[in-house]
Amino acid sequence: MFTGIVEELGEIASIDPQGDSVALAIRGPLVTQDAVHGASIAVNGVCLTVVDVRDGVFTADVIKETLAKSSLGALEPGSKVNLERPVRLSDRLGGHLVQGHVDGVGAIVSREPGERWDVVTVSLPAELSRYLVDKGSITIDGISLTVVEAGATGSASRSSPPPSRSPRSAASSPATR
Repeated sequence: MFTGIVEELGEIASIDPQGDSVALAIRGPLVTQDAVHGASIAVNGVCLTVVDVRDGVFTADVIKETLAKSSLGALEPGSKVNLERPVRLSDRLGGHLVQGHVDGVGAIVSREPGERWDVVTVSLPAELSRYLVDKGSITIDGISLTVVEAGATGSASRSSPPPSRSPRSAASSPATR
């Protein structure tokens, strides 16, 4: 389980195709400090299992299904990614409970600047819209956010700080996955 609060902005060091999967090497000195083989780390909100850790870089195997249903399939070496270690049962929950099991890929449709917060509208697969409720939560690239308004047509609006005041993140820009 994760909180959806980004701990570190990491970087894809390499992508090694393995037939129906890929081995991702991800640079993240903070999240690798206590990582070991078998540990979980959320990458853009997707829970991945650490295969190896060396010099601030960890590797994880990612299957075709995960690549298709998450933003991980669009990554390239040098891409920035949001990283978070799992929450411990003794930790405070500063965000929402996030499983790290991704159900689909949405797209940012618009971003309306506000004085203190931007309103971002996200489209998502219609079959997922029934799971969204006003004031519920949604996780986008590993960032847990409160839904301002859930649309019946498979869209959700959320508020976020403008880029100049937002926390570290690799959040997508309009019209990207």
